[in-house]
Amino acid sequence: MTSGKSKDRKESRSETVKMRDNAGIESDSERYFNRELSWLEFNDRILFESRDTKNPLLERLKFLSITASNLDEFYIVRVASLRDMLSVNYNEREISGLTVGEQLSRIDVKTRRSMALMYSTYSRSLLPSLRAHGIFLLDYDELDKKGKATADQYFHTTLYPILTPMAVDAARPFPLIYSRQLNLAILIEGALDRKQDSSMDDEELRFATLQIPTVVPRLFEVRLSNGIGFVPIEQIIRAHVPALFSGARVVSTGLYRVMRNADLDIDEDEAEDLLKEIEEQVRLRRWGEIIRLEVNEGIDGRLLKFITESLSIEKKDIFSLSGPIDLTFLMKLYSRLSTDYPSLCDPSHRPAQAAMFEGEENIFDQIAKKDRLVHHPYETFDPVVRFLREAAEDPNVLAIKQTLYRVSNHSPVIDALALAAENGKQVMVLVELKARFDEENNINWAKKLENAGCHVIYGMVGLKTHSKITLVVRSEETGIRRYLHLGTGNYNNITARVYTDIGLFTASEPFGIDASEFFNMLSGFSEPPEWRRFVPAPLLLKNFIVRKIDREIQNAQSGKKAIIIAKINSLVDATVIDKLYEASLSGVKIDLIVRGICCLIPGAKGLSENITVRSITGRFLEHSRIFYFFNDGKEDIYLSSADWMPRNLDRRIELLFPVEDAECRARVFEVLKVGLDDTIRSHFLQPDGSYHKLDLRGKRKLDSQKELIRLAEAAAEETRIDVPKPFEPAKAPERYEKSKQ
Repeated sequence: MTSGKSKDRKESRSETVKMRDNAGIESDSERYFNRELSWLEFNDRILFESRDTKNPLLERLKFLSITASNLDEFYIVRVASLRDMLSVNYNEREISGLTVGEQLSRIDVKTRRSMALMYSTYSRSLLPSLRAHGIFLLDYDELDKKGKATADQYFHTTLYPILTPMAVDAARPFPLIYSRQLNLAILIEGALDRKQDSSMDDEELRFATLQIPTVVPRLFEVRLSNGIGFVPIEQIIRAHVPALFSGARVVSTGLYRVMRNADLDIDEDEAEDLLKEIEEQVRLRRWGEIIRLEVNEGIDGRLLKFITESLSIEKKDIFSLSGPIDLTFLMKLYSRLSTDYPSLCDPSHRPAQAAMFEGEENIFDQIAKKDRLVHHPYETFDPVVRFLREAAEDPNVLAIKQTLYRVSNHSPVIDALALAAENGKQVMVLVELKARFDEENNINWAKKLENAGCHVIYGMVGLKTHSKITLVVRSEETGIRRYLHLGTGNYNNITARVYTDIGLFTASEPFGIDASEFFNMLSGFSEPPEWRRFVPAPLLLKNFIVRKIDREIQNAQSGKKAIIIAKINSLVDATVIDKLYEASLSGVKIDLIVRGICCLIPGAKGLSENITVRSITGRFLEHSRIFYFFNDGKEDIYLSSADWMPRNLDRRIELLFPVEDAECRARVFEVLKVGLDDTIRSHFLQPDGSYHKLDLRGKRKLDSQKELIRLAEAAAEETRIDVPKPFEPAKAPERYEKSKQ
């Protein structure tokens, strides 16, 4: 039964969703794609990379693992949110015209189709290809005598001691089943000395459950005469279940996994201590409502009935899978095999040295001379770490201020901040505790920083702080000078190896003044009377973007060239979409590189004929946000931490900032130009919502990510290729080849 408090929280959460998803915008399926279905299309593009035999085999394994992981998170966050809305009878139509119930129904149909394709890809394409290279994913029963003996020994020496089978009966209730963890369900019949009767009644059967341990690798490695074998440990455990139930007969076993609602219910206005409140909510997450059950295909009906009744799971939420449950284990397999089979992977990538930094010269002296730009992962993350490390050790540095959203488990950024505080610097860090699935990590870092002497704040009530900014205040002969790093991505040295992001270093005085005002706003109650270079959200950013689009509209209507180019992760905000439609109708040429969700419909007659949308998928995750406006030849270019989504524009602390240095601007132009020239990695969005790849017959083949690797390496060797100007938008492709999605 739902408690009154829980019901109030569900209603509150549904109201939040109602407010955030383009509230007040009239729904229209001819103007907008549905956000959730668009996201599923994005995940299908990742799945397509797994199915594309032109990709190296182990890279295809990795893409399938990412597809599975993405889908898990989509369910425990987005589907969970829709289920909450449905539970309080909130069923208004969203911008594409679908009710909550209709969205859930379409999500279910599309997800089942995608999952069937995932498992078909796994069993019919990837497994045979792996076998051809002497790599075998096997069940226990497929092992030869020697292999079984090795697996048996592993069970008795390693697995058996850590397993905890749990019987379920009147005295022992069904245990807590953790979200996204694999379990074994077991049906047993009393004592072994009872008469074995195949016609026994269900009432004579007993149920037990066993969590598959996560403290050991999911795959057990076995040497074979013709290669190397990997056996999922759940199959080894399943083969040895009788050893866990001495004196009983095992009737059947089945594997299952549940997914729970992972949304945190945080009432920031009522919370006396935000850190303690989030710690409590993270703890309660393990009891979230079950929204999905996965079972192995052919599971005993009696086991399935017991699980669903015990956990109150409806039939519509059951997914029967024809292969290993939870394909995210393929990422670990990729890591294990990549060193032994380099020919089955993309060529190893070592980020180039940052071309705009000069050797070992003091980093502040370099930034003082001119702005510097770094492009990850094509260039190393080292300048960011060096910036902080030198600030921590420099006797002239007085203060460091930084926002942190996601950092790595062993973070050199945290180490540098702690060192700075220990060295007597004034260090202020905003640690965003509400960064989803990084809450515990960020709580731990916040405590470590506080113990080191840093001033730690947790953001502003009701808003997530998503901006990426570091301010270093330094005493110099001419007085106080401020140095900045501003970025499109997190201060995470690990994700910087695979996420494409841009960072700008500057000692520009207008930027520095804005930075001081920005941090004062975060830590206190001040709001600057004006901003010189920064455009923050939620105060100004959406209106700023609208004004920039309006200016291009006015130029187009005056017969002038008008161009808009944006590279973002997601495009959902209806106000921005409507303004882009208006621009298209006015003759503005618009090129959008949107990696993920896109609710805008491109190429629609009488609406968006001048808009082209492409999504680039590859070995790196496209994450940088770049905005370009032709501005009658003056060419404005901005970087930002924000996507064009209601959550970024209306409910987060974000920053957009201009790129002013000529060399830095040229490098950002280069990123856009290469992305728009891509013919291999680009998927083009069609008016019907599908994505197609180019028909490359007779066309130049360009992989943008490979090209950017080449350019970064060339730049490190001081052989940069100039990019032509003025900037011209790419032409909309005329011929497509349907991707097999």
